[in-house]
Amino acid sequence: MGLGILACGARRVTDEMFMAAAETLAAASPAHADPAASLLPPVADIKAVSRAIAVAVAKAAVADGVAPQRSEDELRAMIDDSVWEPSYRSYRRVS
Repeated sequence: MGLGILACGARRVTDEMFMAAAETLAAASPAHADPAASLLPPVADIKAVSRAIAVAVAKAAVADGVAPQRSEDELRAMIDDSVWEPSYRSYRRVS
């Protein structure tokens, strides 16, 4: 959710932005007989679900007028540009 807020430049957070995030997460989470097991999507899908939530939140912010007007394609590009993936160097023992 934070990525969507930062990427779109929202000036504040609205209830609609929270609802967009919750609805997107609920749609991505598989249904299980055990309610606790269905709280989160499978770990393999976390990056895609996080991106979808960020886009939904950014779209809601634009619709609510708390972020500058941008197209969905612009919002997706801004979110994709904002994602930082760390690169780890292998551990090297220093003598």
